[in-house]
Amino acid sequence: MAEPEHVISDPVVQNHNNEDENELQERSDDVEDDEDEDPESQKAKLRNRFQNFFRRIQHESVSIRVHDVLIKGNTKTKDTLIEAETASLKDASTIKELLAASGDVSFRLQALEIFDSVKITLDSGPPELPGTANVIVDVVETKSPLLGEIGVFNKGEASSSTLEGTLKYKNIFGYGDLWDGSLAYDCDHKAEASAGVFLPRFKGLGNPVTARLFLQSRDWLKFSSFKERSLGLSLGLFSTRNHDVYTFKIDRRNSPLRPTRGFAFVSTTQIGGLAPDSHSLRFLRQ
Repeated sequence: MAEPEHVISDPVVQNHNNEDENELQERSDDVEDDEDEDPESQKAKLRNRFQNFFRRIQHESVSIRVHDVLIKGNTKTKDTLIEAETASLKDASTIKELLAASGDVSFRLQALEIFDSVKITLDSGPPELPGTANVIVDVVETKSPLLGEIGVFNKGEASSSTLEGTLKYKNIFGYGDLWDGSLAYDCDHKAEASAGVFLPRFKGLGNPVTARLFLQSRDWLKFSSFKERSLGLSLGLFSTRNHDVYTFKIDRRNSPLRPTRGFAFVSTTQIGGLAPDSHSLRFLRQ
């Protein structure tokens, strides 16, 4: 079953504050009242003024305050999950900051993998509160919460193959939860079965939590009568800032979706087999 194509929508600015809106209306009226110019010239002037206006809100510090964040389109997903992911919108104090925060929120909501599309619209706030904005977050929940994958992978150096299959179900309880089960079988008589759940936000925690139960089995009958079997449970708590357990990242790009300047750095370290037995320190990889 194929993964649904995601549509990431850039924030749409409808109005920003009453003062600039009135200014644009007055300029539009001036153009319409100018009977000496042909319609094409009037349209060109109005288009230039709108372009200058949007250039101003992108590059200048135009103050604004978010009055409300409205969530639409979710029928199964809890409002609390979306509200937690959009909380940063209310911290914006300028139009430029609000546009950047909207792009970041859209990226985070898409990363939950439970929405087919996310659209964020910036609208003017109530008329009695000049200099405010309302943010409308419109989501479309995925129509295919069930996802399955299967594949055969060849190991050329070992002349063997591995059959792997995974079944995932998204957002069962509306908390962005992702449940999955997987099975892998190696021609060298090695098998692994596991099941797990990923929660982007668990109760009051602001960081993702993951839990996984696994069973591994391998026989060495080709060389001896020894069979190896291991059963385990793993729990993980991830940091969504700079660290993801053994991953360190720095992102200074001006946009995570369409960066034009800045830099990003990611470093991953894996350490396994740290236990007081003969298999201690099995690998260290950077």
